[in-house]
Amino acid sequence: MSRILVGPFNRVEGDLEVTLDINENRVQSASVNSTLYRGFEQILQGKKPYDALVYTPRICGICSVSQSVACAYALADSMQLAMPRNGELCTNLVLANENMADLLTHFYLFFMPDFARPIYKAQPWFDTVQQRFQSVKGDASREMLPARAEFLHLMGLLAGKWPHSLSIQPGGSAKPVESQERLRILTILSGFRRFLETRLFGDSLEQIAQLKSELELQQWAAQQPWQSSDLRMFLHLSERLQLDTYGRSVDQFMSYGNYLLEGDRFFSSGVSDSQGQKRALNSALITEDISHGWLTGQDQPRHPALGVTQPSLDNKEGYSWCKAPRLDGQVMETGALARQLVNGHPLILDLVARSGGNVRNRMLARLLELAIVIPQMERWARQIDPKEPFCLHGKLPDSADGVGMVEAARGSLGHWLSIRDGKIANYQIIAPTTWNFSPRDQQGVPGALEQALVNAPVQDGEKDPVAVQHIVRSFDPCMVCTVH
Repeated sequence: MSRILVGPFNRVEGDLEVTLDINENRVQSASVNSTLYRGFEQILQGKKPYDALVYTPRICGICSVSQSVACAYALADSMQLAMPRNGELCTNLVLANENMADLLTHFYLFFMPDFARPIYKAQPWFDTVQQRFQSVKGDASREMLPARAEFLHLMGLLAGKWPHSLSIQPGGSAKPVESQERLRILTILSGFRRFLETRLFGDSLEQIAQLKSELELQQWAAQQPWQSSDLRMFLHLSERLQLDTYGRSVDQFMSYGNYLLEGDRFFSSGVSDSQGQKRALNSALITEDISHGWLTGQDQPRHPALGVTQPSLDNKEGYSWCKAPRLDGQVMETGALARQLVNGHPLILDLVARSGGNVRNRMLARLLELAIVIPQMERWARQIDPKEPFCLHGKLPDSADGVGMVEAARGSLGHWLSIRDGKIANYQIIAPTTWNFSPRDQQGVPGALEQALVNAPVQDGEKDPVAVQHIVRSFDPCMVCTVH
């Protein structure tokens, strides 16, 4: 038995360390350490409730809109205030703009460059992949970055700026959209669609979105050479490296649902197992366990509405600043794979039924989501009525409780707010990476990534195992969001 420490990871937002116990070239156990304590939940105590709209987006510079929307929903819940239709449409567009940009960035800049590492140099596909995806120097980044930059101009039209926009409010969007701006939004979406269809997929978004099974996906890929599009290239690598055998975790998946419009969510909420057996999500069963965190203030797991975030290095069992969130005592995986499984997409249902949650399936779910959401963004943009209101106002009670639950690119994000005497008495946040990268709980059960890393291959002499890199990145960690 040997032990290695992997980290800090490059191409990851924030700091991450993973301790691996290795036996016979396989990971036997893993401990995941979120190394940076942030303190946002303490900073918010005693502040005026609306101040949270300024503070919470600054938890992260790449998913700040997700934090804004969750905060706005929590305040709206406290006020019992609903958004007008235009407000919901614009909120959905701004949130989707950030989420889709994140999914694209993760594929091109965070995940695929690992296949251009020298360890793969003997592979027959290496030269092609290196030219396309080598970090900084690859052709793909030179093509993707301008397309992403143009796509994010939509954020300027709808939210004023990115990151840390203040346009998202409890009552809707503070930035109305004029008729000519709506046309500009549609033009931006059309240009982004063109990049996706030409370079990423090599086919129409609608064709990708309607694939129903692993067999259909394989048949689609075989219609053109593997070098003809970036999705086909990923599928080729997945088959050659058997990425569907890497990183299987708990096979329990959770989604809060996303993109609220008139009481319905475009992606539904719920919990699902690997066989697609879905049940309703009961958020009252969410708890946070601090038994293996450098934290103090609660002896037993608590619902986040009653949670305490108090750092302490005195916990001898602690090895991370991260709490261990659980749903009814169970470890949950969250993210695009969970979203599409809970939402019942037939391709994801088939893939997960065959091989569970793994590296290949997580990445395919992200790319599939791009093909699903961009056409929906076009529909939302067309539905904006410049003559109707975009934001409503309400009275904030002196004492109230509220919760805001959304899906960020990386998964389920929840804000729990308590207001007493007109000020924030408690504010607790559980981010997607908190779920996926949690430490063990008081029962000793490892978190989702810790379980996914078990049995990962480690080649002789590897100090930075490439299989571990693939598995970690398949969850798309955002470590600055993990600990507040």
